[in-house]
Amino acid sequence: MQYGIFSVSDITRDPVSGETPSEAERIDAIVKIATHAEEVGLDVFAIGEHHNPPFFSSSPTTLLAHIAALTERLIVTTSTTLITTNDPVRLAEEYAMLQHLSKGRMDLMLGRGNTGPVYPWFGQDIRQSLPLALENYNLLHRLWHEDVVDWEGRFRTPLQGFTSTPRPLDDVPPFVWHGSIRTPEIAEQAAYYGNGFFANNIFWPKEHYQRLIAFYRERFEHYGHGTAKQAIVGLGGQAYIAKNSQDAKNEFRPYFNEAPVYGNGPTMEEFTDATPLTVGSPQEVIDKTLGFREWAGDYQRQLFLMDHAGLPLKTVLKQLDLLGEEVVPVLRKETEARKDPETPEAPTHDSLVRAKYGDAAPRQPRPNANRGDNVTGASPYQDSADEFQAEYPAL
Repeated sequence: MQYGIFSVSDITRDPVSGETPSEAERIDAIVKIATHAEEVGLDVFAIGEHHNPPFFSSSPTTLLAHIAALTERLIVTTSTTLITTNDPVRLAEEYAMLQHLSKGRMDLMLGRGNTGPVYPWFGQDIRQSLPLALENYNLLHRLWHEDVVDWEGRFRTPLQGFTSTPRPLDDVPPFVWHGSIRTPEIAEQAAYYGNGFFANNIFWPKEHYQRLIAFYRERFEHYGHGTAKQAIVGLGGQAYIAKNSQDAKNEFRPYFNEAPVYGNGPTMEEFTDATPLTVGSPQEVIDKTLGFREWAGDYQRQLFLMDHAGLPLKTVLKQLDLLGEEVVPVLRKETEARKDPETPEAPTHDSLVRAKYGDAAPRQPRPNANRGDNVTGASPYQDSADEFQAEYPAL
C-alpha cells in the first residue's frame, strides 16, 4: 500500500491572516511540502494540472522533475493530467522524459479535469470531452508501446511512421491511473487496458465511489487482466489533523467555512458525516481511512489532500508531521494485517520491469542513423521488432 499526498495547486486567501500568497510563494511552498513528504516517510506526491487562476500548476512535468531531483525515493505523479486538452504526442514525450529523469520514480493519472473553459483555450470542444479522453489515450498508449505508429482519428492530424522520443525508460511505459469523479466510461477505459483506477473520493458520499470501483473491478476481470480483487485501485481523501479532535475542529473551521470548494454550504460536521473528509485526532483519521476498505475493498494507493483552502505552509508541514509519524505507520500495519493474500502491491517501475523481462536485462533503445524527416529509413532503432518497421509509399 502506498501512502502520500496530492495537491490541486490552489492559491487561496488565508481567512485567519487575511493574506493571499503570491504564485511565487505557493510554488516555493509546494516544493517544500513535497520534499517534506519524503522526510516524514510518505511514498507519493501528486500535483494537479490547471491553466487558470487561482491555480499554479500549468506545467506538472517541470515541477515534478524538479521535485524528483530533490528527493531519493518519493514517487512523483499527477493528480490530473488533462488527456482531453493536451496533445497525446506531447504527453508521450514529456512524461517519458520525466520517467528517465526520475529513474522510474513516477507515474501519472489521466482525467478530463473540471474546468470547462480550458477546452477552447486549447482548441477543443467540451461537448466532445469523453470521446476526446478515449481517443487520446488510445493514441498515447500506442505511442508508448510501439516504436512506429500509423494512426488516424477524429481530433488531430494523422500520424504516419511516427516514433515518440525518448522511448520509455527500459522500454516500459509509465504506469497509468485513470481518475474519475463520476464517469463509468473512464472506469471502463482503465479496465480495458489493465490500468489503475483512482476514485477521487472527495465531496461525494462513499456509495457513489463504491459503485464506480465495483464496476471497474468487474470489467478488469472481464478483460482478462486478473480477478476483481487484483484490480489496481487508488483513493483520495481529505484530512485535517490535530492532537485532539476539538483543536482540529477549531483550527480548521475558518478554512472550511471560506473554502471555495466546499464553503457556504453544509456545516463542517455535516460534510464530514457525508463525505470522506476527516477533521480530528490521528486516531479518528486512522479509523475513517481504514473504513474505506470496507466498501472499496483492498486497494493500493491512498492520497490525502492537505494543502488546500488557504492553509499556510507552516500548518501544512505540521500536518505532514502528524500524518507521517502518527497516522501512516498505523495504517500500514493495520492494512497489511487485513489484506487479502490475492491483493497485488501497487505497480512500480521496478515491478513492471521484472514482469516484462524477468531476470533478463531490459531493452535500451539505440537509434539508427538520422531519420529526422521521419519519412526515410524503415527502422528507427537498431533492435526494432519486425512489426515496428515503418512502411512508406513509393515517391
